Amino acid sequence: MRRRSVHYAWLIAGVTFLVLLTGAGVRATPGVLILPLEREFGWTDATISGAVGVNLLLYGLMGPFAVAVMERFGLRRTVSAALLLLGLGAGLTFFMRAPWQLVLLWGFVVGSGSGMVALVLGAVVAERWFAKRRGLVLGLLTASSATGQLVFLPVLASLAVHLGWRAVSVALAAATLSLIPLVLIVLRDRPADIGLAAYGANAIEPGRQATQNPARRALSALGMGIKSFDFWLLAGTFFVCGASTNGLVGTHLIPFCGDHGIPEVQAAGLLAMMGVFDFFGTTGSGWLTDRIDSRFLLFWYYGLRGLSLIYLPFAFSFSFYGLPLFAMFYGLDWIATVPPTVRLAEKSFGKENAAVMFGWIAASHQIGAALSAWGAGYVRTVTGSYLDAFVTVGTICLVAAALVPFIGMGGRMRAASAMEVGGR
Repeated sequence: MRRRSVHYAWLIAGVTFLVLLTGAGVRATPGVLILPLEREFGWTDATISGAVGVNLLLYGLMGPFAVAVMERFGLRRTVSAALLLLGLGAGLTFFMRAPWQLVLLWGFVVGSGSGMVALVLGAVVAERWFAKRRGLVLGLLTASSATGQLVFLPVLASLAVHLGWRAVSVALAAATLSLIPLVLIVLRDRPADIGLAAYGANAIEPGRQATQNPARRALSALGMGIKSFDFWLLAGTFFVCGASTNGLVGTHLIPFCGDHGIPEVQAAGLLAMMGVFDFFGTTGSGWLTDRIDSRFLLFWYYGLRGLSLIYLPFAFSFSFYGLPLFAMFYGLDWIATVPPTVRLAEKSFGKENAAVMFGWIAASHQIGAALSAWGAGYVRTVTGSYLDAFVTVGTICLVAAALVPFIGMGGRMRAASAMEVGGR
C-alpha cells in the first residue's frame, strides 16, 4: 500500500503560520512597553499611544500594496524584506531615548514591516495554494496572527519587568531575523512553480506574474472598491473590528488592568488566555465559513463583541471570575471576523482580486485600530479612566452587527470590472 505524502501546500501554510505569529507578536509589543516607558521617560499615555496609532495605521495601509508587491516580485522576497524591517525596527529600539524615535521605529519601521506580513499574507497563501479547505486554512493563519499578538505578551512582559524593556527589543529582533533563512528556503509563489496543483485541485493552474506597477495595481483596486456598496459595508464593519481588538483591547488592556491594581505580567496573562481561545475561535470560524452564510456569522460576532466590551469595565467588580470570563469569551471572538469577511470579498470581487480588495478592507481595520488606540489613550489622559472608551467602542460594535445583513444587497461586481482590476 503506497503511503500518501503531505502536500507541499501544508508546508507553505506552516511557514506562513510562523511568520504571521512572529510578526503579530512584534507589532503588539507596545502594549507591554507603555508602563515601562512612562516610568523611565515620563512620557504620557497619549504620547505613546500616538506612536502605536501610526504603527496600526501603516500596518493596515501597507496591506493592499503588499499584495501588489507579492504579485509583482513574489512571496519570498516580499516576506524576507518585511522580516528584515521588523528585525531592524525592534533591534534599534534598544538605543531609543526620545518620543520621535519611538514614532520612527515602532510607528513607521515596525508598522510598515508588520503590514507586509499581516492578514493579507494569509489571504494570498490560502487563495493560491488551497482549492479545498480554504476557509479552514485561512482561519488557522488568521488565528496565528491574532494569537501571536497575545501569547507572546506574558513572556515579553516578564522580560520587561525582570530584565528591562530593552531586553524585549533584543529578543524580538533575534526571533524575527532568524526566520528569514527558513522563508528563503521554503516559500514558493504558486503550486505551479514546483509542478503541483493546488491542494484539492485536479489540474495545475499556471501562474502569471503581474507586470503592472504595484502602486497602480493597488490604487486601481481601491478606485473600483469605492464605487461598490458592499466594499463600504465590509470596510466599515472591519473598521469597527480593528477599533475593538488591536486598537482598544490589544493596546490598552494592560494599563487598564494596571489602573485597577493588577500587575503587568498578570494582565498580559489575560491577553495570552485570549490568544489561546482565539486560536480555536478563529479556526472554528474558518471551518464555519465553508458551511454557513458569512453574514450570519458576522452578525453574531460583532453583536457579542459589543456586549462583552460594555461588560468589561464592570468585570473588575467580580473579582476572581470576572476578567477570566471576559478573556475566554472575547478571545473566541477576537479575530473570527476575518474568514467570513474574506469570503464576502471573494464573492463581491472575484477570486483573483479577493486578496488585494481584502487588503483595502484590512486597511480600514487598521485605521479603526489606530484611531481607537490613540482615542482610548487620550480619554484616559483627560478623564483618568478608560470607562467611556470601552462603552463607546462596544456600542459601535452593535451598530456594525446591524449593518452586516445588508452586505450583498447591492449586487455583485460585474465580471468585466473584476477582470479589469486584475491587471494581468
